[in-house]
Amino acid sequence: MSKKTIIVGIILVTQMALMMNSCTKDTTVIIDNTPAITKTVSFSKDIQPLFNNSCATSGCHSGKQVPNLSAATSYVALTTGGYLNTGTPNTSELYLWLTGKRAVAMPSGATNNPSNINALTLAWIKQGAKNN
Repeated sequence: MSKKTIIVGIILVTQMALMMNSCTKDTTVIIDNTPAITKTVSFSKDIQPLFNNSCATSGCHSGKQVPNLSAATSYVALTTGGYLNTGTPNTSELYLWLTGKRAVAMPSGATNNPSNINALTLAWIKQGAKNN
């Protein structure tokens, strides 16, 4: 083989390798277009009913999976388990799990997180995550 053929081959292989590496996806950006909730969000009236209907179900967060989001234990589990960050609510573990930034969006298998659970939960955390 001639030197020209070898050089052209090396250049082609290098270009192919660069092209293959440049077309990768490593991050998915999720844009939240949900309007911000400005009303006072109550844990007992707004958040816990969502947990009861969507999370604290058989086989999920009713005792088998942490945190236990059953009515009797959910507030303590969230506040003492490191799931809430009222200083930067968007980085709260609870919110990251709900929005799918930790794994599959919760509640698992639900379409579009029912009852606006993400926005309500974020508003509740922003308002200080009170046991109201």
